[in-house]
Amino acid sequence: MTERVGILAHGDSWHVQALSAALARLGCDAVPVPATRLAGRVGTGPDRPEAPAGPGSPAGLSIRSEGCALESLDALLVRFIPPGSLDQIVFRMDLLHVLYDSGLPVVNPPRAVERTVDKHWTSRLLGEAGVPTPRTVAAESFDDAMEAFRGLGDVLVKPLFGSGGRGIVRVTDEDLAYRTFRALEMQRAVFYVQEFVPHGRSDLRFFVVGGRVVAAARRTGNGWKTNVAAGAGMQPHLPDPGQEDLAVRAARAVGADYAGVDLIEAEDGRLLVVEVNGIPGWSALQRTTSIDLAQEVASLARARLVARRATAQRA
Repeated sequence: MTERVGILAHGDSWHVQALSAALARLGCDAVPVPATRLAGRVGTGPDRPEAPAGPGSPAGLSIRSEGCALESLDALLVRFIPPGSLDQIVFRMDLLHVLYDSGLPVVNPPRAVERTVDKHWTSRLLGEAGVPTPRTVAAESFDDAMEAFRGLGDVLVKPLFGSGGRGIVRVTDEDLAYRTFRALEMQRAVFYVQEFVPHGRSDLRFFVVGGRVVAAARRTGNGWKTNVAAGAGMQPHLPDPGQEDLAVRAARAVGADYAGVDLIEAEDGRLLVVEVNGIPGWSALQRTTSIDLAQEVASLARARLVARRATAQRA
């Protein structure tokens, strides 16, 4: 029977098309799973008969998206979870946890997605794992944020949740820090304050899949922001063993099967991990390498479902 791998996403993006083609080459059916159409059902009634949810699902319980019973899939690739309200995000993540806890291979696991979306959680896990990362303070109090600024001096103030370098500001003046933190206080934001580490105009992006670096590139911008979304260019990079080891350790620290890991080469010689993305895009990185990155991710998902099947057969 053909293996069915769901792709959780929003729309028919380049990444979805690339993953679908990669799965087809592995002999798998790619099943689109719209992230905004998830529905969890408990119990049935005579006025609403339901098809069986899947072999591992108790009767009357199902998780669906546009008629597809997700429990009937052989694996699920989490490609994109669109922004939404707190209710929507918690609901989507809870359903992913239910699927993962039922034994369905979910790549990346929901816990890894949660850890990497939350910048403080990522920083904390990197620190616990001994992975070098900039000094960071996250706090709810305005006074604690000001104390963090005074202690660090030159800082980046980042949204706790966010990507692409959007919403990040560099603050070096105490009056500006005061106004920035007061504005964020009005939004009831959590203050995420990180030391600014001089590193020129470039950083390194590593694509880690299954515990190994499969591609790397140097991103160069017009200033300290080096995100491609902010206009930076990207060129191939041949990493040294130390850089590879650090990227792999960073992905392992957050429990990610695959991840985009960003490193900076500080002017004082330190190599620091500044971000681990558990739902990374790779369209720009793909243009710097001959390796089919979608194929690497698809192969990892298939390896997870094969391992699950082998475990079930031994039980």
